[in-house]
Amino acid sequence: MIEFALSNGVKMPSVGLGTFLMQPDKAEQAVYDALKLGYRMVDTANGYLNERAVGRGIKKSGVPRDEIFIATKLWPSVYEQDGAVDKCLELLDTDYIDLLYIHQPSGNYLAGYKQLEDAYKAGKIKAIGISNFHDEKLEDLLAHAEIKPHVIQLESHPYYTDTGTMDRLKEYGTRMVAWYPLGHGDKALLNEPAFTELAQKYGKSNAQIILRWHVQRGTTVIPGSTNPDHIKANADIFDFALTADEMAAIEKLNKNVRYYNATPEQEAAYAGMKIDLDAQP
Repeated sequence: MIEFALSNGVKMPSVGLGTFLMQPDKAEQAVYDALKLGYRMVDTANGYLNERAVGRGIKKSGVPRDEIFIATKLWPSVYEQDGAVDKCLELLDTDYIDLLYIHQPSGNYLAGYKQLEDAYKAGKIKAIGISNFHDEKLEDLLAHAEIKPHVIQLESHPYYTDTGTMDRLKEYGTRMVAWYPLGHGDKALLNEPAFTELAQKYGKSNAQIILRWHVQRGTTVIPGSTNPDHIKANADIFDFALTADEMAAIEKLNKNVRYYNATPEQEAAYAGMKIDLDAQP
């Protein structure tokens, strides 16, 4: 497994398990399976309502805590709540979190980011992240951030490379974690002839070619699956490498097309969405 060094020296695995939309029992089992299969990064969030189950899966795996990179996210409605970070620690049953994000550019995200900075200084988290920030709100956050974000989590895939955002963050050494790395299952993307040809050349699947492309770009991917065979296949991308010409050909597929396009009204509504973290099984 390739690791990437963040700007503060923390090492982040290049492939992790995403748990978005996983029910708690499924998330617990998927985390256990992934860690047993060699994964060392797990991504969750307040908003997924499965943090407690993720923590159980980690404990059940028997893998030492210091070998696992845990990432989670604060939901906008808790940005201003005292103890929001401590609640994540409690739910995950851990003494520290490797990477903590603010999840959406909604509500008082500057207060949320300040919570992360304070937690980072206190040693409760090892790296600071932001998720789904672009354009004006990204600029606003950067202008107020004492500690610039170590990681940004964004939708990214061959149809949407978002090089503009990453070029903006280059001076801070911010790393990208890609969600929807396979294009939200878009068959048109997955079946692009370029991927089919490369899959035949390297004896891999089209999905594995895409995930390898991400990693060679320096991007961490967090594909989600509850199927052990798929979990295993998603990380089986380190026994080959794409050539420079092949990487360039994939870059040319970019259409600047996103599958998730939140309106300003939708983003604002996230701050009013209350979640009961204690209701998690």
